[in-house]
Amino acid sequence: MMLHSRRFALLLAIAALPAFPQAKSIIGTVKSLKAETAELDIQPDKGDLATVKMSAETVFQRIAPGETNLKNATPISAADISVGDRVLISLMPEGAMARRIVVMSSNEIAKKNEADKQDWIKRGVSGVVATKAGNTVTVKIRGIAGETTSTVTVSDTTRYRRYSPDSVKFADAKVSSLKEVSVGDQLRARGQKSEDGSKVTADEVVFGTFITKGGTITAIDPAAKTITIADLSNKKPLVIHLTADSSLKSMPNFGGTMGGGPGGASGGAPRANGGQAGPGGPGGAGGPGGRGGDLSQLLERMPATKLEDLKTGSTIVVSSTKGAKDGDITAIMIVANADMLIRMAQMQQTRIAGRPDAGPSLSGLGMGGMSGLDLPGMIP
Repeated sequence: MMLHSRRFALLLAIAALPAFPQAKSIIGTVKSLKAETAELDIQPDKGDLATVKMSAETVFQRIAPGETNLKNATPISAADISVGDRVLISLMPEGAMARRIVVMSSNEIAKKNEADKQDWIKRGVSGVVATKAGNTVTVKIRGIAGETTSTVTVSDTTRYRRYSPDSVKFADAKVSSLKEVSVGDQLRARGQKSEDGSKVTADEVVFGTFITKGGTITAIDPAAKTITIADLSNKKPLVIHLTADSSLKSMPNFGGTMGGGPGGASGGAPRANGGQAGPGGPGGAGGPGGRGGDLSQLLERMPATKLEDLKTGSTIVVSSTKGAKDGDITAIMIVANADMLIRMAQMQQTRIAGRPDAGPSLSGLGMGGMSGLDLPGMIP
């Protein structure tokens, strides 16, 4: 799970703060400071860049990320505001003069987001919903060594959020309920987790319907921040849009781990150390620890890359929310140098198809043409 401008708790906190009566408010990010003119340039969450003036009467306060009670705010000065800070600005009724500026430090936001990310890793599971019955949801987790399952138990106190269609931001997830969770959805849950990761009693559940696409890059437009690929599922052009919230990763070169045909001689999934691991082998579902490698955690450890580092002719895999129009999606995560991921998908699809117990529920859950691989779509 990447730290990539995830501000759900922050937006809740700022939006809940009361503005002065009859005053307009701006919620946004500080883009520049103009000490000589006592002005701030603010990029609102919605709308164009705005310039706000400060005066001797302007009240400056700082509040911690996630805090919703202004009584816990502390006084600061204009000099304590930095570029990148999140702000709620209450304006004077007559114009662009700030009456009050409430600040959330970008450094404190980053620390909180990092702590949240680590908590999702430590206390969470992520997978594709296989079954839902009563207060129990079973998710399938596809890892580098194969497929495992975890059981998520919910209660009346469990909080639910659902990814918005066409959104790439974890912060855009909307308040939801268990009844909206469907088989095939990607789901993350965190709470009380068993030592082997096979069970979680959930405090929080976030879910959504996502697609995973893969293909060879045919064009890159850095100015428009778009990538065009030949979609592996239908060979048609697919335009991928990148935003500030899109995550780009690069798969390391694993050398000869793919030798010997799909799965090698042993038929197991490739391992980073060059060996093989079947579902019951070391690191597999039946190996020590019993869980195998979680794909989302594998991707978390991969190095970040940039749009300018991508090349035409190379292979990528991309995740996006379902709901984007045909031939045009917005990237949540892109993995470059993705030949190995695609082969993993092919191997898992072949393995599942050859199992006598394989049924429709195991085939292509939410894959959008990439059966056998679900790229994580939710990145707190």
